[in-house]
Amino acid sequence: MVEQFSRTELLIGEEGIIKLNKAKVAIFGLGGVGSYVLEGLVRAGVENFILVDNDLISESNINRQLLATHKTINKAKVEVAKERVLEINPKANVEIHKEFFLPETKPLFDKDVSYIVDAIDTVTAKIELIMRANKMNIPIISCMGTGNKLDPTRFEITDIYRTSVCPLAKVMRKELKDRGIKKLKVLYSKEEPIKLPKDEKQEKQVPGSIAYVPSVAGLIIAGEVIKDIIK
Repeated sequence: MVEQFSRTELLIGEEGIIKLNKAKVAIFGLGGVGSYVLEGLVRAGVENFILVDNDLISESNINRQLLATHKTINKAKVEVAKERVLEINPKANVEIHKEFFLPETKPLFDKDVSYIVDAIDTVTAKIELIMRANKMNIPIISCMGTGNKLDPTRFEITDIYRTSVCPLAKVMRKELKDRGIKKLKVLYSKEEPIKLPKDEKQEKQVPGSIAYVPSVAGLIIAGEVIKDIIK
């Protein structure tokens, strides 16, 4: 028993730890949700990662993103994430891609990936990632909207076609149905989004966020990925 994972092994057994050690998880998006997904997975024992995100850390990220501090401002999220993973588990293998995932993006993973986490904001990118995962028969979980919400107890894991309330889920249901995708595991919230006052200075309304909502979403997703890997 490795001391670092001894408390976890009490819950899931040696076989569970071995399965997590061997698993390879690709995480797309390392913001408020994705950064906590990564944290939950590496601390549980997952040792192989593909991390994809094009962003640099900004001061406005500090309120909700695990990787964001005043020391990491202007650093690439994927680089900060890799450094953090290796500080937690020096044995981990971390492949990083500093790029914005789009339909034209070259293949970033193959069938040796155990699980894909979609924590991307853009609908077009989410759909493309889901389509690729579906084609390659790789399990994927997709995060719906976490912005403009205050109640983390309203999150749940379900199939995309059983979702309600969430505006992003509504768009995704239509787009995926049009493409023949019959099922998709998602995390979404039943909480009605809070309507923000319109900011005339901004062309696009920036969603409001608070520390404990996307973080809870990320850890719920991490838990679901872990349960699926060890079952």
